[in-house]
Amino acid sequence: MNEIVGKMMADADESDISTVSSEVDDNENMDNDVDVNVDVDVEEIKVGDKIPSMTLQEGLPNSEGKKDVDISELIAGKKVIIFGVPGAFTPGCSKSHLPSFITAKEELKRKGIEIIICIATNDLYVMSAWGQQSGGTDAGIIFLSDSNADLTMALGLGLQTPMMMTRTKRFSLIAENGIITHYFSSTK
Repeated sequence: MNEIVGKMMADADESDISTVSSEVDDNENMDNDVDVNVDVDVEEIKVGDKIPSMTLQEGLPNSEGKKDVDISELIAGKKVIIFGVPGAFTPGCSKSHLPSFITAKEELKRKGIEIIICIATNDLYVMSAWGQQSGGTDAGIIFLSDSNADLTMALGLGLQTPMMMTRTKRFSLIAENGIITHYFSSTK
């Protein structure tokens, strides 16, 4: 089990799940030597904050369209992990961050996690393809596209990259009934 999930498992007890750490090597930020700037217009989320109501998209199997998903409705009344990545199919996200959740899925379920959600600013077709190719979809992880970066920006987790769209800063959190109970950021 890699370091990302290892920290969460080491800190967990029966009543408290410490979130999957999004601590990554400095050279994994955006998975390349891309110059990034964190958007500071909105304060970054913290424990105690509520996940806002935002509509994201989920790709349907076989590229048969999309399903609009209100994130706050999806997680209402549940204990969930939400993790964000700068981009689908990027090396660090594909080799380290996502596989750690796939590997730990059953243990997280035993600790009360009902849903694991991955978000990125890639379009819904890319997110759907990544979920299928990585085995994440088969593991039960929900891949949601935040293509306009609405949720990313509302959470204060935008990364501005030169000549590219806004990306999602690498993070992970646990929320219970929409309230953040644990939060780890790749920059802290």
